[in-house]
Amino acid sequence: MINEPSVDLLLEKLGTNEHPASRYELCVVAAKRARQIMERGDAANNPEGVKEIALACEEIADGKVKSVKD
Repeated sequence: MINEPSVDLLLEKLGTNEHPASRYELCVVAAKRARQIMERGDAANNPEGVKEIALACEEIADGKVKSVKD
């Protein structure tokens, strides 16, 4: 279970005032980004051994990953 960053913070960073993010959207975006990290081998550059999903959540919290509405 990921405690930091909090789900509320991730939802706030992922959504906007006009279109707030849902928990489902957060799950989809985090899973897609974690899959990208695994496929590209970005996790190999992670000396602490943090899981890919945790890296994806940290990137969402930092504002590096956004959700695109189709």
